[in-house]
Amino acid sequence: MALDSYVGLGRSGLKVSPFCLGAMNFGEDGGFGCDVEESEKILQTYLDRGGNFVDTANFYTNGHSEAILGDFLAAHPGLRDRLVLATKFFGNLHLGDPNGGGAGRKAVIGQLEDSLRRLRTDHIDLYWLHNHDWSTPIEETLRTLDDLVTAGKIRYVGFSDTPAWFTAKAHTMALLRGWTPVTALQMEYSLLERTIEGELVPLAQDAGMGLLPWSPLKSGFLSGKYRKGRTAPADTRRSAALGQPDEAQFTVIEALAGVAEEAGASPAAVALAWVQGRPAVSSTLIGPRKVEHLEANLAGLEVRLTPEQTAVLDEVSAPVLDFPYDLNRQVGAMLKYAGATVDGVPSAVYPPLLESTARY
Repeated sequence: MALDSYVGLGRSGLKVSPFCLGAMNFGEDGGFGCDVEESEKILQTYLDRGGNFVDTANFYTNGHSEAILGDFLAAHPGLRDRLVLATKFFGNLHLGDPNGGGAGRKAVIGQLEDSLRRLRTDHIDLYWLHNHDWSTPIEETLRTLDDLVTAGKIRYVGFSDTPAWFTAKAHTMALLRGWTPVTALQMEYSLLERTIEGELVPLAQDAGMGLLPWSPLKSGFLSGKYRKGRTAPADTRRSAALGQPDEAQFTVIEALAGVAEEAGASPAAVALAWVQGRPAVSSTLIGPRKVEHLEANLAGLEVRLTPEQTAVLDEVSAPVLDFPYDLNRQVGAMLKYAGATVDGVPSAVYPPLLESTARY
């Protein structure tokens, strides 16, 4: 697989690279990013390898991320039309202005106009709601987004970091009212964060939404730099902010290292290959701060895990999911089929139920 082995974003007609270039680290505002020169090198390398999918947000590096992308696009005529450009709204960049952020009509339109100006373009291909705005009726947000699609200022709508109940409600409302539906979900997902498998992944599968995992390396914990009993990486600012993996996380990290050695690949490449192969995943977000980070991440496209290797990673990282996931999985077939064989699979008998119902 390569970056130009394009895939459909969910059930939509939009075709994107299997790894999406996240531009959260473009710009040094905030202390963790890279300068303009390195940002442009990363972007050019990604494009040269066939990548076509770039993701940012209005508040990344205080708007500098969008501005760097906009300046690059302006300096390369014709590139914009070949690129799938995504950004997000919600973050408020205007101190003291209650309408500067969030998902209300005034806020959404204002944020979009600011993003279009920084990105130096007249439309956004994929526009993400970046969080759940509990204070704004969802119909107001959806109708605003649909109006923006009609006006040609955005092409597709995505939700990022929103609860499953809220996302399902919004998507259903959009379908029933003939508004633009939710095309994609952007959620944290990795070997060290799998709880979205309880409700958000099944929602994406059922509704045909493309899933974009962010932080697939869990902020570097799965990069291979962290090993049990070894000194933490020398990336002082980031390491100080993150701390150290706990014992449960180190169990997964060590298992990942073992699979990586067997596969002849880096732990980072294996972790990326694992998450890209998960159900509903269309494209995985990578957020390099250096060109060498990008190259190391792209190696994940070349990894082919065996079923046995995948099973090892699946088992060691298995999450504890919220009720009623386990109850539905363990008892559902028993109660539904009561010992019958369905589709070639026999269900267990549930004696207390059978004994109590036999009397009626």
